[in-house]
Amino acid sequence: MFEVLPQLPADPILGLSAAFKADPNPLKIDLGVGVYKDENGQTPIVTAIAKAQKILLETETSKTYIPAQGVQGYIDGLTELLLGKANPAVLENRVAAVQAPGGCGALRILSELIKRCNAETTVWVSDPTWANHIPLIGNAGLKIETYPYFDKDQASIRFDAMVESLENVKSGDVVLLHGCCHNPTGADLTKEQWQVVLKLAQKTGFIPFIDVAYLGFGDSLEDDAYGTRLLVNNLPEVIIAASCSKNFGLYRERVGLALMVTQNSTTRNAIQTQIQSIARAIYSMPPSYGGALVDIVLNNAELRAEWISEVDMMRNRMQDLRALLVSKLKEYGAKRDFDFVNRQKGMFSYLCITPEQVRAMRDKHSVYFVESSRVNIAGISLKNVDSLAKSLVSVL
Repeated sequence: MFEVLPQLPADPILGLSAAFKADPNPLKIDLGVGVYKDENGQTPIVTAIAKAQKILLETETSKTYIPAQGVQGYIDGLTELLLGKANPAVLENRVAAVQAPGGCGALRILSELIKRCNAETTVWVSDPTWANHIPLIGNAGLKIETYPYFDKDQASIRFDAMVESLENVKSGDVVLLHGCCHNPTGADLTKEQWQVVLKLAQKTGFIPFIDVAYLGFGDSLEDDAYGTRLLVNNLPEVIIAASCSKNFGLYRERVGLALMVTQNSTTRNAIQTQIQSIARAIYSMPPSYGGALVDIVLNNAELRAEWISEVDMMRNRMQDLRALLVSKLKEYGAKRDFDFVNRQKGMFSYLCITPEQVRAMRDKHSVYFVESSRVNIAGISLKNVDSLAKSLVSVL
């Protein structure tokens, strides 16, 4: 039976990680896998989460299944974080949501929901977008098209081309948008550009599908939610997939949220049963642990303040690393202007170099990142930034 299946090539990012581990060079640099790292190259447990773990250990009294939708305190807390306090959609009972196994689980649940509504729906994704968007959405059976987003030659968003493309999207089609900290480019829409996207959605009737994986890593928790809240507050239907992997540091706990804003409470009640039905058919019952930890943090004033402070620290550190890298490239004689790296936001940046130059960085200097030129800014440190800058200038 199984001999008919061929061996598949390694996942580009996971394969890169394996190659990095096998490299004997003691000065090797890993800028591939998208996890936050501290100055020592470690992915630490967020302090507020560590304290929440102790609270959960002392207070949890059972390991029975949790409700089908997930930990309700987690759902309510993250919904408030995304949509703001006293959001009209929440007050009017127009929000359906389930806890999902990571942002990936949320994306797949919502893709399956779209398919149940209309199997002929086209989902439009940015060019480029996070690579895993394609299989998560496409393997649900949905057609995928792309709209222009980023120009590597100019290191900037192709907004005019994006608008021209979205003007031709059919009513009822779905447009995938990155809520903040665009992966892989780090190039985010401005508030004025979000306003244009809203007008396009109102004009054409497309439904926004917002992926929010890095809330708080761009400008602030509040500012990073601007686009999401703008669309939710002004459109009848919005789809949102959220992740707690990055800002809560819960990578291995797989904590996500699949959320639907609907036209009215009657539709909301129907959609709630549908997304729970989809989740039931995929993995039966939701996991508890990660959601329970976020519930504790968001609903404990002291821990919430501590967590916000730590998110601010991570964001500020990555912004400082961007500035440091740009400064070092100038110091070591880069002829190209890399100031665009300072304008990009979040964990990732496109360096806008060629695949051949990316391979040269790996083969000649043991600097690992994907061929698109996406680098994990958090993988830079005071210890390796000089070597990184020298290597990049050498290759260029």
